[in-house]
Amino acid sequence: MSILLLRLSGPLQSWGSSSRFTIRTTQREPTKSAVIGLLASAQGRQRGDDIEDLLHLSFGVRIDQPGILVNDMQTEHGANVKAMPLTTRYYLSDAKFLVALGADSALLEGLDQALRHPRWPLYLGRRACPPDYPVSLGLVQEDRVDQALRTHPWMAASWYKRRHQGSRLEVVCDADCAKDEDNGIVSSQADAPLSFGAARRYAVRTVCRYRIPNPDGPGPDEQRTKAVPDHDPMSFF
Repeated sequence: MSILLLRLSGPLQSWGSSSRFTIRTTQREPTKSAVIGLLASAQGRQRGDDIEDLLHLSFGVRIDQPGILVNDMQTEHGANVKAMPLTTRYYLSDAKFLVALGADSALLEGLDQALRHPRWPLYLGRRACPPDYPVSLGLVQEDRVDQALRTHPWMAASWYKRRHQGSRLEVVCDADCAKDEDNGIVSSQADAPLSFGAARRYAVRTVCRYRIPNPDGPGPDEQRTKAVPDHDPMSFF
């Protein structure tokens, strides 16, 4: 199976899934609807265009650097209109994510090229959140999305790696892509887009959350165990 890997990194990101009225929240990781929107933007699709081929992508996210939750208060003004209500908008600052998308090679190769030469500007959830480049890391061959998330090198910043050396990484993926994760937490969220048109519609998908060993090496507890050899204080007697 072909897997397309994306690197979602930037100064600010915001992945809303239930934002309403004056409070605009963000998920702790990219939503499937936002990533599909990013792909559609890269290909130059209009909001009313069909996205049926993108809806069946297998989807998984690995949280390499969770970032810090920050918020901003904003208001809006229009011509001859009084100021709109004050809104509070939440963002993730300095976060990094690895996204894995599974599908047939032809579709993923087209998406890879579109991300490298996007038709429309790309952004991480909101238009004020441009990504670092490159976004696409290319295609790999794995049996499932979750296997690709297990093997790709850790993409956190060097300072974060020094502070969290060998930490286990959280993964959030489509539940049917996590067949071996019996200890995962299964939940549902309404971030499977059906239409980006004037009447936006979303379906509910089932996701599984779990943690995996760090692909860059053992965790701190395992390192300490290996650093201290077995010792029998009575061996001299």
